[in-house]
Amino acid sequence: MHRRGGKRIRMDDPPPEYVNPMTPATPMTDYGGQSVHEPETPNVNYSGFNVGAVANSTAAEAPREEAEESHHEEEETRSPSPTPTKRVTRSRGRRGDGGFVGRLAESPPPPPLRRRGRGGRGRGRGRGTAPPPAYSPPPVLLPGDDENSLYNILRFNKTAINQVVDMWIEEYKTNREAALVQLMQFFINASGCRGKVTPDMAQMDHTLIIKKMTQEFDEESGEYPLIMSGQTWKKFRSNFCEFIQTLVKMCQYSIIYDQYLMDNIISLLTGLSDSQVRAFRHTATLAVMKLMTALVDVALLTSVNCDNCLRQYEAERLKARDKRANERLEVLVAKRQELEENMEEIKNMLSYMFKSVFVHRYRDTLPDIRAITMAEIGIWMEKFPAHFLDDLYLKYIGWTLHDKVGEVRLRCLQALQPLYECEELKGKLELFTSKFKDRIVSMTLDKETEVAVHAVKLVIAILKCRMHPDVLTDKDCENVYELVYSSCRAVAAAAGEFLNVRLFRNDEPPGAVPPPPARSRRGKQRLPNTPLIRDLVQFFIESELHEHGAYLVDSLIESNPMMKDWECMTDLLLEEAGPGEEALDNRQESSLIELMVCCVRQASTGEPPVGRGASRKHHHMLSKEQAKVVSDDRSKMTAHFIVTLPALLDKFGADPEKLTNLVSIPQYFDLELYTTQRQEGNLTLLLNKLRDIVSVQTESEVLETCGRTLELLCSEQCGVYTRCNVARATITDMCVNRYKEAIDDYRSLLEGGETPDADELFNVINSLRKVSIMYMCHNLNDTNIWDSLFEDLPKCVKENESQMPPQALVYVVRACFYAVVWGLHGVESRASAGAAAELRGRLRAYVAHCTHIVRRGATPALQEEAYTSLCDLLILFADQLALHHPADPDMRQLVLQPDPDLLDMLNAFIQEFVFVHHNYDGQDERRIEELHKRRNFLAAYCKLIVYNVVPIRRAADVFKHYIKCYNDYGDIIKATLSKAREINKLNCALTMELAMQALFHDMLLKHPAPSRQLPEMLELKVPPYYSIILILYQLLPAVSPASRGQNDEEDGDDNAESDAEQAG
Repeated sequence: MHRRGGKRIRMDDPPPEYVNPMTPATPMTDYGGQSVHEPETPNVNYSGFNVGAVANSTAAEAPREEAEESHHEEEETRSPSPTPTKRVTRSRGRRGDGGFVGRLAESPPPPPLRRRGRGGRGRGRGRGTAPPPAYSPPPVLLPGDDENSLYNILRFNKTAINQVVDMWIEEYKTNREAALVQLMQFFINASGCRGKVTPDMAQMDHTLIIKKMTQEFDEESGEYPLIMSGQTWKKFRSNFCEFIQTLVKMCQYSIIYDQYLMDNIISLLTGLSDSQVRAFRHTATLAVMKLMTALVDVALLTSVNCDNCLRQYEAERLKARDKRANERLEVLVAKRQELEENMEEIKNMLSYMFKSVFVHRYRDTLPDIRAITMAEIGIWMEKFPAHFLDDLYLKYIGWTLHDKVGEVRLRCLQALQPLYECEELKGKLELFTSKFKDRIVSMTLDKETEVAVHAVKLVIAILKCRMHPDVLTDKDCENVYELVYSSCRAVAAAAGEFLNVRLFRNDEPPGAVPPPPARSRRGKQRLPNTPLIRDLVQFFIESELHEHGAYLVDSLIESNPMMKDWECMTDLLLEEAGPGEEALDNRQESSLIELMVCCVRQASTGEPPVGRGASRKHHHMLSKEQAKVVSDDRSKMTAHFIVTLPALLDKFGADPEKLTNLVSIPQYFDLELYTTQRQEGNLTLLLNKLRDIVSVQTESEVLETCGRTLELLCSEQCGVYTRCNVARATITDMCVNRYKEAIDDYRSLLEGGETPDADELFNVINSLRKVSIMYMCHNLNDTNIWDSLFEDLPKCVKENESQMPPQALVYVVRACFYAVVWGLHGVESRASAGAAAELRGRLRAYVAHCTHIVRRGATPALQEEAYTSLCDLLILFADQLALHHPADPDMRQLVLQPDPDLLDMLNAFIQEFVFVHHNYDGQDERRIEELHKRRNFLAAYCKLIVYNVVPIRRAADVFKHYIKCYNDYGDIIKATLSKAREINKLNCALTMELAMQALFHDMLLKHPAPSRQLPEMLELKVPPYYSIILILYQLLPAVSPASRGQNDEEDGDDNAESDAEQAG
């Protein structure tokens, strides 16, 4: 059958090569893989398959190509290759094999080189993704625009896509030349070009059309529809892709095989995809990729029809001669031949577009284009694996895994994910996996969170494939294991899924006989999760990150039900090991209890650990469904531990570490279940256990946890309040009475001239420790121990040396502080002039003593305790106290105004105790502990500035250490600087000026003749200080000398504001 000719493309010819084939930096076998590639001398050993395109030329052409490559070796450019526009007949186009011939290249290609496009557009072509504008105006029709053009119909979303395609097809059947012009105009306009394609131009060579459109392109505009922001342009991009796919789908039975439409469109788009104009290149590449995806769908349908036709032919052929319809056989043979021709035609088109567009654009300088190619090739491989799922195509994804842009790397991983998850396709991925597995595993540490998450998911898919036992080495798995402790919750959750697949699973090998269930010593059958929890404990111990159990739990709690199997955990702790079982050792028990308590905490609150949840500014809020899950989990947890917790406390009551964790569990109870489930007996047992623990234990952490647990049990809104309040009174009275007995015996011995022995000293220290801890959580003012405690305060200074143990005096200072705070609470809740006057007297006396202690404390620990108490009291009794109670004149009398001497003393304290260097060589734990303590001291002082308790200028001696102490205190000083600027920008700038002067003065003390190269001088040149100078120059001229010291609101301009933010 004769077909009319048209503008033809030779589908089986390879596209022209780049002037110099792009070779990798380091030759490697098969795939290779490097994170960074540099262009180097071409590899003359390439044959059959060049990285730029698939070579399909004859052996006679090879010497000529090599000679041309060597001739232009020093002229390698990234300019697009010329577009072939030969006219050939359909039979000639089919004469070649139409497929990909060659072997795997030995190494990946280099990354795209930067190139400069034609003059005019600064952001332009080949310079990476330009940031989308913050706002793109909605599209409007301009004079001369055709509102009925395809571009405007899709842009304004006037008509359904199917209807638009129907109308165009009718036009094509009537006048295909006019319809083709309309379609060509659509692609030109979709690129942001306002040039017009006339019917006369349609007869021109496409390279000339593109050249003319390039000349008419708006060189000053850096925008085009695909990158413009806004809902309208987003919808247009969607319509653009859908239009192409719908057009191919509705033309799949005849028009796409007429040697006219597809030949012209492919020729035009191929030329546009090689354009120097980024808008043409981007739009055409997207169009070609979507066109190939649509043709893949057509190929699949054609393949199905071909198979059906073959089955029908075979069924008809196998009939008896007298029942066989020869005419039907001829029809089926003709139909099958036509379908095979159509399939060959589609493959030729796919191969040509792949060679002409994909192999050039997958390494385009624009990341968006590279991302498009990777996304689409993944679709082709998944839909049409018989043609595309081959190492010749997979290597492009493998090479692009090294892309510098995270979005492109993400598209590669997303393309591979469904391939590994399909059981039928995994057999074709073995070579690819062996070459690129290491790169995929390394991407689990990608700086882009989403890339890292998908990399972990892909590693999971590779693990599930089980291509061979050693597909993932132990080292590979360990790299992923460590990510359960990642600060990024999404990455940690993905790593938790990997742990579930790799370690925490109960499945037995096929055909294996399951072992008999294990039993405890008394015969209780172990639950199915028992071996998994044992593995979890062992994993936690081997990870050697024992302070981060909450992070491990958070990684697994959403994906593994064993994390909420309370019965299984408590059985392991309470039940003795049975025959053939290995008992938990002490370390395993401690680890299991820690993990169990972390599970309890997260299951009952739904809150992730610190550092993994939302910031304080965006507090983590649970949805209704999540809140319902948390409520159900909390009820189940409470119902279980109400019964088992007393037994756990009884068994592990002698181990402070285990006890601290176990005693915290009731803090997460749903206390109403004690009454609704009639568990008052178990509540009594729990309260008795708490009393016994407080009576016996001496560890501060255990006692503090008991105090907080008792505080939560005594919530007034709960039905168990009365019973718990009685128990609290019993416990606090016991602590106070023991203190009174111990201190009376101690003082009696001193009055009698005797020296207290170790037991008496221990009783005093222990009783004061318990009183101070209970005072922190419970109001002990009713026990009237203030006078007894206050009597020992004078003994804290050096002039009043006493035999009172220093640690006991620390507890005295702390207990008195809480007595004052509880006194404020009582005055606020029950207004009383007498109570306010008494509190005022206690406050003034306590502050005076603490001031003496900070100046002349007997020990550094006493000075530190008194300093912390003073800072906290200055905030609690600041001016805000009177503002919150404007109708109560007694509150005004309680306001504590810091005098200059007090502030000088606090400043001297932080200079002496905070901004000092201590040598802790080989003592990392102690160094971290001391740093944490010093940070708390600095934060206490900075809060006085942040809450506007003291003038901002008092921060100058803190700000001057910003650079020198940035690693230790940079975040605290930066936050203080930011808050100070919010209070008053001018005063903040003046304070920074004072800080700079102080730095310069300190330098002169060390170096009377300073040099500009001194480290101290260089500190004054850092950007934060330069920006402060700029602020001063901008603000000071607008401020009169009389008002510079005041805290007035000022109108600092936007530039000064921006510079101050950079300084912070």
